[in-house]
Amino acid sequence: MHKLGISVYPDKTPMEEVYTYMEKAAKLGYSRIFTCFLSIPEEERETYMVQFKEFMAKAHELGFEVAADTNPAVFEIIGATPDNLKPFADLGLDIIRMDGNFGTQGDIQLTRNPYNIKIEFNASMNAGVELLINNGGNKDQIIMCHNFFPERYTGLDFDLFMDFNRYWKELNLHTAAFVSSNNEHTIGPWKVFCGLPTVEIMRGLPIDLQARYLLATGDVDDILIGNYPATDAELEALANVNYQAIEIKVDEVEGITDNEKMIMYDFAPHWDRYDHSSFMLRSSMPRIKFKSQKSVQDFGFNDGADHKIKSQSIPYRNPGKKVFTRGDVLIVNDNLEHYRGELEIVLTEIPDDGERNLVATIKPEELMLLDFIRPGQHFKILK
Repeated sequence: MHKLGISVYPDKTPMEEVYTYMEKAAKLGYSRIFTCFLSIPEEERETYMVQFKEFMAKAHELGFEVAADTNPAVFEIIGATPDNLKPFADLGLDIIRMDGNFGTQGDIQLTRNPYNIKIEFNASMNAGVELLINNGGNKDQIIMCHNFFPERYTGLDFDLFMDFNRYWKELNLHTAAFVSSNNEHTIGPWKVFCGLPTVEIMRGLPIDLQARYLLATGDVDDILIGNYPATDAELEALANVNYQAIEIKVDEVEGITDNEKMIMYDFAPHWDRYDHSSFMLRSSMPRIKFKSQKSVQDFGFNDGADHKIKSQSIPYRNPGKKVFTRGDVLIVNDNLEHYRGELEIVLTEIPDDGERNLVATIKPEELMLLDFIRPGQHFKILK
């Protein structure tokens, strides 16, 4: 099950503002919080831990599970050891994220704590988690979370990110990764000016698109916003991401018909045929439904609107180009009547033979999502 999370840094922000932000996120369904103990000055840590206990009470009241970034130095300061996590339990902490380690036996002890505190290891590198599991680590209390990267051009390579996640999923471990708010003047554990994503190519993209890319890989469970604060619009956009289908945003071409809009936006669901073509994705069910006039229920829509077909015809419309290119969204027209109504998304250039109408183009920053639509994979087109 996917969870959404926010990051907060109470040592750098008035607590009233942090609580307001948490309340907004909770109402939208967010259920995880990331925070950091590493950036708190040593002379302030004792006072901060008292405040943190109050913070934890508020977080739990709102239904959040809280993870804090720690390392062996933090353990020493608060009086914890690998075989004694009571100081963390007394704070009410749910997840200890380890930035550093205590060696194989020490880390195994962490995972066997009696307080049901989950131990979160760094998913952005292979730090020997499989070795821990094979040598007695408690898999039920091990989860994985990627790093975030404040410095531009230093975030994870996307292919490496996917390789790591496949590996964690082979071990049946829960994963989390960070997306970044594009709000101005956000903060993190340190001064942050360029966002806090896990994957470098996600930096600067709309926050919902970052999440849609991570979800499209199929191996990311939880999505956390790394920097604070995200805008209200970003919180809402992320909360509205569809977990059941890959959503792709397009720009309509001029002059498309109501029938073409109906096929493109309202048909539920689109999926690529199992006999996949390397030239295009094919959503064939609309053509079957389009052969006769049907009611909204028969047509497969669920938005309650009147989608009765006024005419079965989809006349040819000149696309203004001789070759269709990757990301063009096409609908078969009257010139190929047997397939009329089929929606197709171009993967590799094909000529315009007069049998397909151009109805939209996928936005350039969304094109890579096409790589993740496998045969049978559900997808949805958004204007």
